[in-house]
Amino acid sequence: MAQLDVDAFLQRFRDRATAVQERGIPPLEADARKAFIAQAEKDHLDYALIGSATWAVEEGHLVLRIPLSG
Repeated sequence: MAQLDVDAFLQRFRDRATAVQERGIPPLEADARKAFIAQAEKDHLDYALIGSATWAVEEGHLVLRIPLSG
């Protein structure tokens, strides 16, 4: 099993959040366009939340602390 580099793991989530935010919208029409945008907003939120986490190992568990303000 590969060694987990938590800092690199969190960086990948920050990179994904940036990629979602910067990608263009493909040529979609009406409902498909709305669905694509809604999913991109959810993806960005998910990736940004994980990417903003601090971490610790507690009692053998990786604990991510995600700030909910700011």
